[in-house]
Amino acid sequence: MAGGGAQLGRSVTSRALGLLDAFDTAHPRLSLTELADRSGTPLATAHRLVGELTSWGALSRRADGRYEVGRKLWDLGLLAPVQLELRQVALPFLLDVHTATRDTVHLAVRDGLTALYVERISGRESVPVVSQVGSRLPLHAVAVGKVLLAAAPDAVVDAALAAPTRATVHTVVDPAVLRDQLAEVARRGHSRTAEEMSLGTASVAVPVTVERAAGPVVVAALGIVVPVRRRDLARLVPVLEVAARGIGRAVLRTPGFH
Repeated sequence: MAGGGAQLGRSVTSRALGLLDAFDTAHPRLSLTELADRSGTPLATAHRLVGELTSWGALSRRADGRYEVGRKLWDLGLLAPVQLELRQVALPFLLDVHTATRDTVHLAVRDGLTALYVERISGRESVPVVSQVGSRLPLHAVAVGKVLLAAAPDAVVDAALAAPTRATVHTVVDPAVLRDQLAEVARRGHSRTAEEMSLGTASVAVPVTVERAAGPVVVAALGIVVPVRRRDLARLVPVLEVAARGIGRAVLRTPGFH
């Protein structure tokens, strides 16, 4: 009986995780039927588990009846030691950049084939952006993502460029062009995009590098988003580079940061 109960528990857990795993960048909101189909869960079982996940806060039900990832999961994810420590040491530098520019400033790390936004500072004068703390955007379509991708292992680059998705008419999806862009990012030390993730915006980003015994390691990317009509992205690069160096030094002084 105990063994059977344990097996049942694992099965329920696996199904609940499968429902959560049905969400991705291309599918941030799903109906109950879509959740059941994408996770391979019987509809009746999905209905029961989705109800429990919603009650706990892992999922949130929208007015149109569809579901999206609940804030509680975002909050828990941001408590992961690396992300929490990185946010804590980086926040003063993000505030400095925002004070100097009044633009949206964000910090991202690579999570698989996405850029995970771990911190963002914006104000009334900042251009509206799609990124939020906890959101994930495709690496190839955002400036911070291209910085992270340029420093990623070849296998990650190959996977990210195998079938890049188009977010706007300006998103670069040609793998050959993207590879050229990544080589240029690695050469000049920063990336730029214009309306690739959202219309009306441009962005520039630089790597946050930490010196290790085996050599420098890119641990994050620091970026600014501005209205696309702005023509001073080059002026913002030194501002970001100073802040990125400060974050890198602060990371080295943080005990237990890996």
